[in-house]
Amino acid sequence: MASNTSKTARASVRAGQGAGGALSVLGEFKYLIPLNNGKHAYVRNLTNGKTAHLRTDSEAFVEEIRTLAGAGHAVKIRAELSALAAAYPSDGWDTTEKRLVDAGVFEG
Repeated sequence: MASNTSKTARASVRAGQGAGGALSVLGEFKYLIPLNNGKHAYVRNLTNGKTAHLRTDSEAFVEEIRTLAGAGHAVKIRAELSALAAAYPSDGWDTTEKRLVDAGVFEG
């Protein structure tokens, strides 16, 4: 059976699962896997089971997060963005969250 995610994405997810729960904290699902100092991220989508590798300043990233927020995951995604901003202050996660807010991703 073919997979819709890349070999690299699957390997990253497997590595994260074995590395102290980077993708899951006390059973909580992680949506964002930061890459390249916040310039890119893997976005794990529960609604379709796919993991997308996206630039955090791209329209595709905004739309992927909009899809997840529309499916009821907005609060958890904003919490992850805040945690990433606190853990990696020089990576621009606060700017990424502001761009998503300005695009109206978390409204409605």
